[in-house]
Amino acid sequence: MTSVVFGVLAYLLGSIPFAVVVSRAFGLADPRTFGSGNPGATNVLRTGNKLAALLTLLGDAAKGWLAVFLIQLFGPQFGADNSDIALVAFAAFYGHLYPVFLRFKGGKGVATAAGVLLGLSPWLGLGAALVWIVTAAAFRYSSLASLAAAAAAPLLSGLILGVDIRTMAVLWMGVLIFMRHGENIRKLRVGTERRIGQKKDDQPPAS
Repeated sequence: MTSVVFGVLAYLLGSIPFAVVVSRAFGLADPRTFGSGNPGATNVLRTGNKLAALLTLLGDAAKGWLAVFLIQLFGPQFGADNSDIALVAFAAFYGHLYPVFLRFKGGKGVATAAGVLLGLSPWLGLGAALVWIVTAAAFRYSSLASLAAAAAAPLLSGLILGVDIRTMAVLWMGVLIFMRHGENIRKLRVGTERRIGQKKDDQPPAS
């Protein structure tokens, strides 16, 4: 029963839509109404407000980190083990993808996954971030960098945390990130994916 409570609370935390919250606070258009329609930092950046995009990115990452941090800090008092940590890590990530507050239509989960990885292990989070940075610098595709980091994360987790249920949670997070990037993968294959810094055609409506 306690594990269920942990999972539900982590899911609700992950469901907080920072892209929408921050956009409203800044008086910007709802990120679901323009561009990719994705409630994430990249789409918020299309408004031209870099601070709003940065706060969205930090918020999405922070909720993933906080969920894992709290279960590792306070969970042992309630008998929590690695299974509970894995459940909370995945639930927070899943909440971002399918948030109850947005009728289960969320973002792609990259920032929240990064926060979860950082919560599981700073070295794991930094390792995945390094893969993202190197890939982005070499090819200038944000989506490709995210996919590379998602693919590398389970391998890094196995090395750092061991091949246990936490690493299985990281693996399934990576699978879902690939699934959420299906359209990006198609565009990468046909050469129509936009590079980092490339001008975008879809602009947000006037607020």
